[in-house]
Amino acid sequence: MTQRQQDDPLYRIVLIEDDAADALLVEELLHDTGLRFELTPARTLAEARVVLAVRQADCILLDLHLPDLTGTAGVTTIRRLAPHTAVIVLTGMSETQAGADAMAAGAQDYLVKGNVDADLLGRTVRYAVYRGQTERASAEAQATRLRAEENARLERGLLPRPMLATSTVTVTTRYLPGRDQALLGGDFLDVVEGDDGLLHAVVGDVSGHGPDAAALGVFLRIAWRSLVLGGHRGTGLLHLLERILIAERGTRSMFATCALLSLDRVAGTVVVHLAGHDVPLLTTAAGTETTNAAHGIALGIAPELRFWPETVIRLPPTGALTLFTDGLTEGHSGTGDGERLGVEGLLALIEKLPVSDPGAHIDLLIKETRALNAGRHTDDLAVLRLDWHTLEPAG
Repeated sequence: MTQRQQDDPLYRIVLIEDDAADALLVEELLHDTGLRFELTPARTLAEARVVLAVRQADCILLDLHLPDLTGTAGVTTIRRLAPHTAVIVLTGMSETQAGADAMAAGAQDYLVKGNVDADLLGRTVRYAVYRGQTERASAEAQATRLRAEENARLERGLLPRPMLATSTVTVTTRYLPGRDQALLGGDFLDVVEGDDGLLHAVVGDVSGHGPDAAALGVFLRIAWRSLVLGGHRGTGLLHLLERILIAERGTRSMFATCALLSLDRVAGTVVVHLAGHDVPLLTTAAGTETTNAAHGIALGIAPELRFWPETVIRLPPTGALTLFTDGLTEGHSGTGDGERLGVEGLLALIEKLPVSDPGAHIDLLIKETRALNAGRHTDDLAVLRLDWHTLEPAG
């Protein structure tokens, strides 16, 4: 084999033909084309199903008359089995309309048996594979565009713009799906300033992944904002959110964790309610540490309990509170022992990071946690950080 032949593409061809003589003729013609190819034969549609289930193909040569399927129905069936693989139909000389009908059904091209030479077969395979690859690229681009549009719609529901009138508190948020090009999951966050002058924030995480979790996250986020603006607070607010979750969840196994904050800039305090969620982190001039917020039960786990204790935390005049979902801490620690990073590991990592503005700090933190994890954990993550200055001094 010459160097040029070695550099030529390898065509993986599946020949679906029940006539042994015709199959042998096609194989001999393929050898005469000069193409580099691997040929896998199948005599029936049933055999083709098995082959295509375990083997990738660039081109399928399909006889229209098989023992278990005939006519253009064979084309549509094969296209369902291998939607992005080039299909070339083999027809008889008397079937003048069959080739056109096959192309209308989805085949890239057709060849008439007894009227094919090696040059024609080689050109037809090359062009059909090229068209198949173009179709695949177009389909992937379309899927990427639709995924981006779905993500944009989900972002509007899960990641709204904060409703703030204050200039003493700044809000920084980040949200990353667990896998590249994946839809956003069930994590959600929001910040609003109520008519009472308090700054209210939520970060939540719906169990599971995919569209059901995302839809439920959107329901809960919108419900939270509406209820907060309507004056609901604390345990009563969480009870209503739990009722909404139970009414909207697809299965009884779905639940949600969340952390609620109500920051009083005048009193210099924050009220925290946790529903199965990690505690907020408090950053001061001395560093970052966990808060002593009391834990409550996740929403949807045991609706009859309604156990969400309130914790009031005194705040320094300048500082930051960070809320996050477990996608930030459940990845591997990078120590090689398989342990999760956890909150303690997160704090140790934060201590090593250089001081920077909130956005850059969160970005670097996410980058470092994902580097340690090395792609082994694929949960979504959401981070919300509130930075303030000129609060009333804590008494």
